[in-house]
Amino acid sequence: MSGGVAPAPAQMATTRDRMAGFGAGLASGATKLLVGHPFDTVKIRCQIEGGHGRFRGPLDCLASTVRNEGARALYKGASIPLVGWAAMDAVQLGSLSNYRLLLQGGNKNHELSHLQHGLAGLGAGWTVAMVASPVEIIKMRLQMQYAGGAARQYRGPADVARHLMRTYGAFGLWHGLPATLAQRSFFFFLWGSYDVYSKWLRTLHMPRSGRPPPEKLVNFMAGGMAANTFWTLCYPVDVVKNRYMTQPDPSAIPFRRMFAHVFRTEGLSGFFRGFVPSFIRSFPTNASAIFVWESTVRVLRGESRV
Repeated sequence: MSGGVAPAPAQMATTRDRMAGFGAGLASGATKLLVGHPFDTVKIRCQIEGGHGRFRGPLDCLASTVRNEGARALYKGASIPLVGWAAMDAVQLGSLSNYRLLLQGGNKNHELSHLQHGLAGLGAGWTVAMVASPVEIIKMRLQMQYAGGAARQYRGPADVARHLMRTYGAFGLWHGLPATLAQRSFFFFLWGSYDVYSKWLRTLHMPRSGRPPPEKLVNFMAGGMAANTFWTLCYPVDVVKNRYMTQPDPSAIPFRRMFAHVFRTEGLSGFFRGFVPSFIRSFPTNASAIFVWESTVRVLRGESRV
């Protein structure tokens, strides 16, 4: 027998383990809405309108929105994410858990590589795109609505949905699906880097105790750093996706040509409009959401580690 560390005994996943990620995802989605929606509204408005001279930057967008429409305008379109983000995170994080278990062969104690964590994230990204595409196109159409009262183009989420289906047919709610799939492919880097950061943080030692940091602190910090990594890499694709999904109907510019259109009309800077609020938002929003998800998963699975 070699002198290496013996592998942990197999611990096969139960139905409870497979379902825990979905239930915990609901809590994660609600956390994202509470913490992140105002930042998201500023980001979307800067991405779509920033190149047309409406705002000088994120702070001007924030001030203009509050001044002209009131602080509640920062939560425009929030009714859809209230349900949508909870559903999206349930699907994303529940499928992530199950893709991980698939790669583990059902053995929870089998340690995955960084690459395998990334592949599980990629699968989760493509899975959740089916839910995210209709949620995001309705949310953004409402966020980009500056007028109030009778001048509004849409009266609410249902009105947006009816308009999309009248324009694009029965699958109008999935009008932006190819763009959403492209953007969600970067979940490979989100969850791959989350594993990298988590393992690195566990090698550190707290200043006074000399012990590794608590697991909940690892979840929070790794979640925030992974989110910053994700948004730094995928932001240009996110800009193009959002421009494509919010352009006047019927869409004049196909998704694959929107990259060239943004570069031709605004240069490289056009791909990074609204980056600052997005980057600032990504750490607290996703750190909180992943912390809530990991903690809730442990409770639902009946695990004692904290």
